[in-house]
Amino acid sequence: MEAVEEKEEVEQTPDDVISLNISDFLDELELEGEEASVTGNEADFDWSSIDTSNLPSSYKTNSRQEKKLLQLADHFLQQYSHLCPDRKPLFIHPLNECGVQKFVSTTVRPTLLPYPDMYYWSGCASFVSNYLIMEPLKCPITPPSSLYSPTTIVKYQRGNCFDFSVLLCSLLVGAGYDAYCVHGYATLEMCSLDQTQEVCPRLRKPPEVPVKEDPNKYRIKYPLEPKSQFELQQKAKEEEEAKSTQEEEREEEVVEEVEKPKRDSLHGLRVHAWVLVLSGKRKVPETFFINPFTGNDHSTKDESFLGIESIWNDKNYWVNMQDCRNGCKDLSFDLSNRFCWEIMFPESNEASQLPTESPKNSTDDMQEKKKIGRSFEMPLSWVDRIKVSCKEYENPFPRGKKVILYDKAKQEKWAAYANPDGLVERLTVYADSDRTEELEVKEWFEHRKDLLYMREVNHQTQLITDHFNPGHPLLLKAHTYTSLEPETGHTVEFYHKARVDGLWKRSETATEMTEYFEEREDLLHKRHIKFGERDQGMEMAGGTAEANARPIVQIKEYFHRNPKKPADEDIEERVFKVIDDVIQLTYHLEIYDIIPSKVVFARVIGREKREGEIFLSRENTVKYQPWSSEKHKNMRYLYNLLWELRAEQKDLKQLVRDSEAEMLNILTVRENEEANIKLTVSIYSAAQREQR
Repeated sequence: MEAVEEKEEVEQTPDDVISLNISDFLDELELEGEEASVTGNEADFDWSSIDTSNLPSSYKTNSRQEKKLLQLADHFLQQYSHLCPDRKPLFIHPLNECGVQKFVSTTVRPTLLPYPDMYYWSGCASFVSNYLIMEPLKCPITPPSSLYSPTTIVKYQRGNCFDFSVLLCSLLVGAGYDAYCVHGYATLEMCSLDQTQEVCPRLRKPPEVPVKEDPNKYRIKYPLEPKSQFELQQKAKEEEEAKSTQEEEREEEVVEEVEKPKRDSLHGLRVHAWVLVLSGKRKVPETFFINPFTGNDHSTKDESFLGIESIWNDKNYWVNMQDCRNGCKDLSFDLSNRFCWEIMFPESNEASQLPTESPKNSTDDMQEKKKIGRSFEMPLSWVDRIKVSCKEYENPFPRGKKVILYDKAKQEKWAAYANPDGLVERLTVYADSDRTEELEVKEWFEHRKDLLYMREVNHQTQLITDHFNPGHPLLLKAHTYTSLEPETGHTVEFYHKARVDGLWKRSETATEMTEYFEEREDLLHKRHIKFGERDQGMEMAGGTAEANARPIVQIKEYFHRNPKKPADEDIEERVFKVIDDVIQLTYHLEIYDIIPSKVVFARVIGREKREGEIFLSRENTVKYQPWSSEKHKNMRYLYNLLWELRAEQKDLKQLVRDSEAEMLNILTVRENEEANIKLTVSIYSAAQREQR
């Protein structure tokens, strides 16, 4: 590290020094503007006015062991600044809320909160990011002069990136993770919590799994299919049109690039703090970073992290001795490697590995550091136990709700029971980056008595889709509609395993109804019904729903293949044309068949239909069964088949009426549920139990 720094010093020319001075001057001007904006944003809260009179004595004084620790830290800092004069000062012993110097490792207070989610890193990170209000650093290129205790940060629910990181690290270490606070550098977007250029996590598509090719080199190579010259000409025309559209898109991209923000003049200098979680403990497979502002995990090769100065936990302090010109991509996080990380308190009898090219008058300090380092034990944290009540845990948002702006999206979060309809999250998707035209809105609910947990509203199609958890009295899974009025277009999905008929989906309009089934013994998988127009006189007269029922024109059913039956006896499709009095059967195909077998029973022209009468003759029966057995040619067999079909047609008409009545009941129940929304109170919700 020192060799690299010396090279850089040798290569600097007078022109470089002048350019550096100019850039420093510009940076100072920008810093003045940023400090003014920060003071304007922080005018609503003054940290100097907080009450520290009731804090424990450990907050106001240092014990003998802590004084010894600060002395050792000063020795370490002197050697570091002497041997690495070009590096920034370390963040070692800032002032706490009482104005007392405290070593950063003793500010970490390992705590395991008594909530199930807080046993996992995702729950801890989500709680910290939601519970605290983000405050930017007063000076973006230097660490803060003070570091308050996690208990004070939890009390006032606000802090900067260092406060966020120390609190999150305390919770992670308490949960058993190998976690560390990181003092380093990051991009402007990460330091200022600007996520307007990122895609919302709710909208990210899952990574596609690549299809593995067959490695068998001895597989059969089939001849190429013949190609049509006309199709090739059409493809060439389409490619030319695609090129023209691509050029237009490129022009639009150029316009978008112009609209992008300019490069940050302080890039690489902005100080940030985050959390490092090493692999090993708690079965963590890979080392990763956590941004405490968002609670999201990041790879150690993420380009948003530009460098690391030091890391610490409740046991020790390490200084990064690796080159960070490429950010954190090439860094090794093997803390036992003394060439990559300089440890403040050696865990063994090994001496410190800081460069030894120091003056002779500092050898006494080195020897004293060795003696202290070998016999020194890190004192316990001076911070009181971190406590979060049930009410605070269940309502983590200090401003009532949290709003996050993404690229063409806005996410809003509320605590449970904050809204009377149980709304806890809303995601709005926009057509433009300025977020003016809404495309889609998704809402998530909790503790609804009707078991509604998500609602999707598409503003382009005006479709509303409600999703339900299992357990609804009507076995609803999803409901898509534009209005709760009947016959206006509804699609209902059910939990089919809880139904006797195996129905999992039903779509209904004013003229049609389609039902889909699964796992039925008769292998029925689809039923389609066509309705005719109502009689205007009956509709005007009013009356019951049965009197105003839509006339059934046709019922069509589809069946899966039954391998236990011959193909020419296994029905694939049957059609009941109720008004025309025609029944049509289509059978499944064998493997090498082309045309399926069919049987059609039609009404005899010129003969009046009598109720309960079944008339069968060769004139009203059309069949095509080239591979059928002798029984298909027997008229008595066809007569019995027609008799069964007539009885089934009557039952099907009743099933259709039952389906219509069920849809009307669903709409009535849903309308009542939306008019009288009720929330269930969990037995684990202490705050709601107290209100009750």
